[in-house]
Amino acid sequence: MENKGIVYYKKIDSTNTEICRLASKGAPHGTVVVAEEQTAGKGRRGRSWESPADGNIYMSILLRPKVEPEKAPMLTLVLAYSVAKVMQTWGIANVQIKWPNDLVLSGKKVCGILTEMHLDGRDVDYVVAGVGINVNTQHFPEELCGKATSLYLETGKTIDRRLLLEDILNVFALEYACFVETEDLSFLQEAYNEMLINAGAEVCVLEPDREYRAQAVGINRNGELIVRTAQGEEKAVYAGEVSVRGVYGYV
Repeated sequence: MENKGIVYYKKIDSTNTEICRLASKGAPHGTVVVAEEQTAGKGRRGRSWESPADGNIYMSILLRPKVEPEKAPMLTLVLAYSVAKVMQTWGIANVQIKWPNDLVLSGKKVCGILTEMHLDGRDVDYVVAGVGINVNTQHFPEELCGKATSLYLETGKTIDRRLLLEDILNVFALEYACFVETEDLSFLQEAYNEMLINAGAEVCVLEPDREYRAQAVGINRNGELIVRTAQGEEKAVYAGEVSVRGVYGYV
């Protein structure tokens, strides 16, 4: 994935929304939008993402993969794994992934991933891959103190956001190329599962019409989370249809 250009904003509604605007005007694959602050940041399942102007990373990447629509959601996991991999190279060894789209440090959310697929008929027109990382935040609102953290709070060091962003883009480009070649997650499945905070844990699976408890096992090559029910049955949970949360809290 060659980066065609980085578009920078001091303040914007949402980097994902801006990528959609650029894509509709024909922006090429690899276009990146970065902002210092978002006024309407997006989270998964319609939630908002707090995006204050205090030294974090808010970035979205325009992708035009030649894959079937059912394979595109795997890009959420590819990006999450790429960011986690970079954090490890930066000495943040305890970073974990909460399937399918959050990165966790000390049991608290440090990064969220949101991918949005847009179709042209039955084909994938483009995918927006957005990432929000709490980098140099030193204080959180009281309601988030027990749920969110930042790289600064975990390491005690100010992080160079430009270098971190460059590393993420470079690593994601390599992982994206592997995904395009394999059209599945076989190339990162083992490494992803090693970082999976859900692995072996009891989780609550929230489906549109019901919820149930099960033990998370790990992801399969299609990015689905394999869970084992109390009856011993193994089921594949698809990220686009359900949500998974810890039984006793966020993780």
